[in-house]
Amino acid sequence: LLEHTFLCVPAFSMQQAISVWVRDPRIQKNDFWHAYIDYEICLHTDSVFLTKKTSRVRRRYSEFVWLRQKLQENALLMVKLPELPPKNPFFSLNSAQQITERMKGLQTFLEQVLQSRLLLSDSCLHLFLQSDLSVSMIEACAAGRTNFSVAQAVQRSGLRRFHSEDDLPKEISRSCESDSDSSESRDSEEKIRDLAVNKVRSTGSLDLLDSSYRTRTSFCSCCDTS
Repeated sequence: LLEHTFLCVPAFSMQQAISVWVRDPRIQKNDFWHAYIDYEICLHTDSVFLTKKTSRVRRRYSEFVWLRQKLQENALLMVKLPELPPKNPFFSLNSAQQITERMKGLQTFLEQVLQSRLLLSDSCLHLFLQSDLSVSMIEACAAGRTNFSVAQAVQRSGLRRFHSEDDLPKEISRSCESDSDSSESRDSEEKIRDLAVNKVRSTGSLDLLDSSYRTRTSFCSCCDTS
């Protein structure tokens, strides 16, 4: 814990807007028999605290579970973490209702987390929201065990997901003149359709194609492995 990186939160930053959306659920396949759903996290802010003013990353439910556990450990019981939507052993990729309810629950969780100055100072949260790092790489980066910083990891968001520490400095050097504010979505052959979600105002910087949230689904009979 002593090695963990915390960031300095300006006192006035909490008065600035941080908007977050969880949207666009997509089916991802591990193999022929196993699949899971991940979700796009869109963030828009005028806060000077966050590195990027707009960002997009994709995360799955199990990564949200990891984030909550990590934030609770790092907060040393000084703040009570909001709850995640419960894990459902019978969660089905075929259930639009279950997917929508989980997506709304994940968004509510993030909205509440972002209201806490203490949690906002945790570098794990920044890397979760604004980088493509896996959870194991987030832990390593936050603990200072990588050859790149938290800020560098966030800046490379939008490039391909890398598989080793050495890939990051190479990607940064190739893209140092163009700071991408949106992460590249992972392709999926099957997409979720006919999910009705709440309408939001279109934001050009988030590159939203429509002013209303519309998700597409391709139903499959696989069970969600979260």
